[in-house]
Amino acid sequence: MTADTERTYTLEDLGKTRFSGTALAVLGHPVKHSVSPAMHNAAIAKLRAQDSRFADWAYYRFDVRPEDLPEALPLFHQHNFLGLNLTIPHKVDALGLIKGISPDAERMGAVNTLVWDEFGYDGFNTDGYGLRNGLAEDLGARLQGATVILLGSGGAARAAAVQCLNDGCERLYIGNRSPDRLQGLMDVLSGMPDGGRAEAFALASPPADLPETGVLVNATSLGLKPEDPAPIEMNKIPAGWVVYDMIYNPARTTLLKAAAARGMAVANGLSMLVHQGARSLEIWSHAEVDARAMMSAACHALGLPPRY
Repeated sequence: MTADTERTYTLEDLGKTRFSGTALAVLGHPVKHSVSPAMHNAAIAKLRAQDSRFADWAYYRFDVRPEDLPEALPLFHQHNFLGLNLTIPHKVDALGLIKGISPDAERMGAVNTLVWDEFGYDGFNTDGYGLRNGLAEDLGARLQGATVILLGSGGAARAAAVQCLNDGCERLYIGNRSPDRLQGLMDVLSGMPDGGRAEAFALASPPADLPETGVLVNATSLGLKPEDPAPIEMNKIPAGWVVYDMIYNPARTTLLKAAAARGMAVANGLSMLVHQGARSLEIWSHAEVDARAMMSAACHALGLPPRY
């Protein structure tokens, strides 16, 4: 059977389907909703038009349960998948299953981009890059010198926290529902040179005496369902702050609606998804990637109006 880039595959399909040429894939659970294949294949089409070495490149989608990841990664390596993107819930669990890891990804304690090597996969993290570029593109916001409130402590939150400190934020407040997971993230940050700028807080009690302007980033899953409440009470955040929600589907979460109702500038995580994806494809291809083509494909897949 010949592979289809629009289908969602499982591990069982690796032995039954022919993924010829240079194969790439996103692994997650669930993953059927992912628009990564659409946007990556659009960018690959642009690369193919410029360079024949991309003639046989294709990007697929695999639903892999967390308990199957230790079995999955060697299988993908055996089938010569050049690159893998990891999404929820694999970004942290993969750390102990790969051969090498970039310094940034090691600090972040999570990987979202794997590159084939003779002896295994090497891990990278492009989420921080995606966040930085998404904030700049959608909200004109910079992490450098900013006071940041980060909600969450999973893989994407870890990447965001490290990026905030690397970029020189003034102060980083991190809140999460699970105290244990939050402490795990704080332990990671405490080992960084600027780790003293980070402070944990309980979601029910946001930091007091916040400056008039700042950046709030949601990296929790609250907002994926229409009935989900906002992860934090927006009336406790100054109206001059900007709000970025990493969730991109739905396009307007309860958090973004509450922030917009107060006149705050808001944006969802589609731009982060696109920019982290573009950076992943650059790592695999060693070529300049058209992020605009990826954004157009993502909007089309989600039924959204074109962004450019």
